[in-house]
Amino acid sequence: MACAFRLAVLVGLAAGVSASGEASAANPIRRVVSLLQQMQEKVMAEGKKEAELYEKYQCYCKTGTGDLSASITSAEGKIEQDTSSLQEAEAQKTQLEQDLAQHKSDRADAKDALAKATAMREKEAGIYSKDSSDHKTNIAALKKAIAALEKGAAGSFLQTNAAARLRQLTIDMDLSSADRDMVSAFLSQGAGYVPQSGQIIGIMKQMLDTMEKDLEELTGVENKAIADYEALSAAKTKEIEANGAAIESKTERHGKVGLEIVALKEDIDDTSKSLADDQKFLADLEHNC
Repeated sequence: MACAFRLAVLVGLAAGVSASGEASAANPIRRVVSLLQQMQEKVMAEGKKEAELYEKYQCYCKTGTGDLSASITSAEGKIEQDTSSLQEAEAQKTQLEQDLAQHKSDRADAKDALAKATAMREKEAGIYSKDSSDHKTNIAALKKAIAALEKGAAGSFLQTNAAARLRQLTIDMDLSSADRDMVSAFLSQGAGYVPQSGQIIGIMKQMLDTMEKDLEELTGVENKAIADYEALSAAKTKEIEANGAAIESKTERHGKVGLEIVALKEDIDDTSKSLADDQKFLADLEHNC
């Protein structure tokens, strides 16, 4: 602005000289005056431009500081929110991992329990099959013996396999010594042994009744074991399927949460870098303004 003032003084002086000596020397002085006037106009224009730039800079100092402060506040809030979301996601991921481990353990236990129950059921079924078969064979032999004695055909019966079966049965069954001796004598002496056939028939009917009750009891135990196994099998199968579905669902969720964690960490890193740049820029702006 001082340069413009000096230039204005020079222009004023040059104009006075031009006016007084216009008659004697018009062209050279006027050219100087015109040149000075052009310089003055240029300097004034540049001064005006500088003033406008300065005003704009001052305006930017005011508005730029506010904008940067708002951006910094927003970034700090976003980092805080993302950090909270990251902590929640990491906690959820840890919980999912614990749940998955528990579901896998529960499924393995259910499979093991079902396998053991199946093995036990097969073993029990095998035992029942043999015992019930033996009982049915003994019952059939007793019925044949009783029928033969009642018909007076003991001799022909004693030649059959059923008679041999009864001989072994008298040894295996829980009989009184007297009953066992009487039946054994009949089975060993043959057709000629008939004086006590009525008593023998009575003993054999008692043996038949006992054998049928034992078979009924065995069958009841077997049927209950089958029902218990089927109930357990259904429950364990349901448990296995439920844990399998939970494992599938939570494994998928675990993967998604893992991706969310990666994205949140990247977002926090990017926002932190942008925040640092804004804070540095704001400090420079406050210093220079």
